[in-house]
Amino acid sequence: MVSGWRGDPRIWRRGLVVAALAVILALVMLLHARIPNRIGNLGSLTETFLPWLGLLVPLLLLLALVRRSATALIAVVLPAAVWLNLFGGLLTDKTVGGGDLTVATHNVNADNPDPSGTARDVAASGADVLALEELNPSAVPVYERALASTYKYHSVQGTVGLWSKYPMTGVRAVDIKLGWTRAMRATVTTPEGQVAFYVAHLPSVRVKLEAGFTARQRDKSANALGEAIAREPLKRKVLLGDLNGTMNDRSLNGVTSQMRSTQGAAGSGFGFSWPASFPMARIDQIMVQGIEPVTSWTLPSTGSDHLPIAARVSLATGS
Repeated sequence: MVSGWRGDPRIWRRGLVVAALAVILALVMLLHARIPNRIGNLGSLTETFLPWLGLLVPLLLLLALVRRSATALIAVVLPAAVWLNLFGGLLTDKTVGGGDLTVATHNVNADNPDPSGTARDVAASGADVLALEELNPSAVPVYERALASTYKYHSVQGTVGLWSKYPMTGVRAVDIKLGWTRAMRATVTTPEGQVAFYVAHLPSVRVKLEAGFTARQRDKSANALGEAIAREPLKRKVLLGDLNGTMNDRSLNGVTSQMRSTQGAAGSGFGFSWPASFPMARIDQIMVQGIEPVTSWTLPSTGSDHLPIAARVSLATGS
C-alpha cells in the first residue's frame, strides 16, 4: 500500500484533520493533570478512564492509512508514544517470588445475593488479612460465620470490616468526614512485626448529564483519609479498600502521594476491578508504605459488582 504513495505530493497535504486529532489526543494524555475540575470534575473523569484513550490510537492509524496521509501517520506516533510512556510499564509482568503476607480487599456490594459464597470465595484467595467494604448490617453475621474458621480475629466498623489470621489491636473508626463510618484502622501483629492496616470505602462518584463527574464528597473524604494515614505512627502501613478513583485521579493525591499501588509496583496488566461484568477501571486499591509489594492480582468475580483484588507483600524488605 505504502509503495503506491511514492511520487504522490498530496500525501503531505491529506489527512490534516486526522493529524490534528492525533496531536489533540497526545496533548490530552500528556497534560491530563492540567484539565480543570471546575466544570463537572472533567479532569478527574478523564484521569479515571485515561488508559482507554489508547484505543483511539489504532483508530487514528487506520484513518491515516485510509487517507494515504504521511502527515497523519507521523502525527499518530505522538499519542502512541505518550500512551506507552504513561502505561507501557503496566503491560509487563512485574511479579516476583517470595513475600510473607497476603492481603485482599473486596467491595462485596450491599445487595449481594450470596454473601456466604462471596466470603468463601475471597477467603480461598489465601489472604492472611482481608478487608470487606459495603457491608450491609443485616449480612454482617453471615460474613462473620462464613469467615470464622479462617480468621480468628476480626472487627466491623460501620460498613467496613477487617478479618485477620493474626492478632488485631488499636481498632478504631477513622473519620473521613461523612457523618457515618466507612473507614477504620487496626494494628495487625504479624510474625514480622506490627503493621497498620486501614480500610476505606470512599463515597461514590456519579456521571450526570447536568453536572458532569460529581465527586466533591469523595474528594473531601480522600483528603481526610490521607491526613489520617499521614498521622499514623507505625512506619509500615497498608490501605485496603474501594477508593472510587484510580491512581491517576489527582483528587486522590492526599493518599496516593504517600503510598504505592501494589498493582503498579508488582502487578501484571491494569488490574481493572469495576464493573465486574466488564472491568474498565481499577477503583479498588491495595496501597502500601514501608512495605515491598512482590505480586498483585485480580480475583474471580463473586456476587458483587466489583472484583476482589489481592497482593502479596514482603514486610522484611520494606523501605
